[in-house]
Amino acid sequence: MVFISPTKGSMTFDGMFRDIMDYVGELPENGYKIIIGTDSHSRDEVCFVTAVIVHRLGKGGRYYYHRSRDRKMNSLRQRIFFETALSLGVASRLYEKLSQNGHSDLNIEIHLDVGKNGETKDLIRDIVGMVAGSGFDARIKPNSYGASKVADKHSK
Repeated sequence: MVFISPTKGSMTFDGMFRDIMDYVGELPENGYKIIIGTDSHSRDEVCFVTAVIVHRLGKGGRYYYHRSRDRKMNSLRQRIFFETALSLGVASRLYEKLSQNGHSDLNIEIHLDVGKNGETKDLIRDIVGMVAGSGFDARIKPNSYGASKVADKHSK
């Protein structure tokens, strides 16, 4: 799985993890939040982008993204569930690495591309339940900038 850092270029998952640890290590006394969100854009096929954002609370952050393509999905419901599954997959891998390296205290949020307005409002309960059942905090629009801003920027 290849991630792209806008400032450092392509890196493996392990490379991204090391970069996150270096970033947190620069100012360890600061508060941090790790945000993971996925968005998609559909044409002949669907482009999925999963973003990993490290927010140094009150002092900016950095992000990485992974792009993948899949067959066209006609169902919005199917696409939203697949986006959520991609985010959960990355979050689980990242949490496992954080735990192995003594950083299980770093909070991971999953930002979902669903909101109370629009076509996805009927999916909120199911999608948030899927994330909460996996042990992660969930955010929906308008508080889900990881998916609706960062991942969206690279999905088109």
